Formats: sequence, structure tokens, C-alpha cells
Amino acid sequence: MRNQYLNLLNKIMAEGRTQTNKKGSIKYLTNYVLHLEPADLLDIFESHGIARKKLKNELTLFEAGVRSTEQYRAEGITWWDYCGPVLINSYPTYFEKLPALIRKINEEKRNSKNYVLFLGDTNAETNQAPCLSLVQFQIEDKQVVLSAYQRSSDANLGLPCDIYHLYLIARQIDLPLKSITLFLGNVHIYENNLARTFELLNGKEDIKFELNV
Repeated sequence: MRNQYLNLLNKIMAEGRTQTNKKGSIKYLTNYVLHLEPADLLDIFESHGIARKKLKNELTLFEAGVRSTEQYRAEGITWWDYCGPVLINSYPTYFEKLPALIRKINEEKRNSKNYVLFLGDTNAETNQAPCLSLVQFQIEDKQVVLSAYQRSSDANLGLPCDIYHLYLIARQIDLPLKSITLFLGNVHIYENNLARTFELLNGKEDIKFELNV
């Protein structure tokens, strides 16, 4: 049985509708729910080429509120270069609030409370609005239930990275992880990555996808 992530890719390929935006043509699904338990996460991380060290360093920089793209480049993270020298009202603006929220969760661990991190301001000038819009933490049976809403998700490149970031965030809480559920407003595959996605679904390894910006 395919893992949950590959099931999603397969569904987009088989049932996705076509749309054209300023970045190119995509096949997409709307309002897709991806529910992942620890075994599913392990399956994804083992089967998909995720740059774990870079993503871990990226999250550390986000939480420190680092806006300079040069500092990301110093860690080998080059995918923000198109934004210019500074990330304006992007992930660091909102993720720098996360450490305080994590401390609060660890201190309280209240079953009755929903802890929420909001990302993005629709009226703010930005050179890359966060695709991840909301992260919610709940405590259930002394375990962490993490839910996230994404307004837009590149299924090949952005989504695996976001899943790994959410996993790293959940690990900062002093309780075991029960599940991560993503509500994907629009999840898509770019036309120039369709052939590579087909190869991935047919078992080819070390697939490299093109970044669309």
C-alpha cells in the first residue's frame, strides 16, 4: 500500500483539474485533507529526498526572525534568493513568535485549550506570503495533535518540506506526537513536474523537481 503522500500525488495525477497562473500550468485538487500518524511520517521521510539538515537550519533561522536571505544562503538554502536581500512579511515575521508559544504549551499542557499560531496578513506588503496559514496544537491523551491549514501547496517540493517543518515543531513539545493533519486549500503539481511525478510513482528514485517561482 502506498504511503499517504504518494496517495496524494497519485490522486492529483488521476483526478486533478487544470489551471494556469502566473507561475505556469498546474494540476490541482481543492480542500484535500492529509492525515499523518508517526508511521506515515517515517514512510514519507524515508521515501522522499528531503534536505533534512537544511530544513532544520531554515526553521531555526525562521524562529530567530532572520530576514536576510544572505544568512539563509550561508546555510546552503538558496530557494529564497528570488525574494531579494530581505524576506518581507514572510515566514520569519510569524515564526519568530513560535518559541514563546512552544514554551507556553510546555508549561501549561492544557487539554482544554487550543494553541494557535497564525501566519500571514492579507493587507501586508510581502515578497512571499506564507503558504502555511495556521498551525494549531492540541493535547489529547497526553499526546500532541497538530493541525495545519495551507492556502496553497506545491505537492512536489513545498509540501514535503512543510511536513518536515511541522514534525520538527511538534518535537519541541515535551509530549509524544499523535498525529499531524494538513488541510490543503489548493494542492497542486506544476506541469513541468508531471513527468517526474509519474516516474516517482512508478518507483524511480532520486527524482529532482523544478522550482517554480
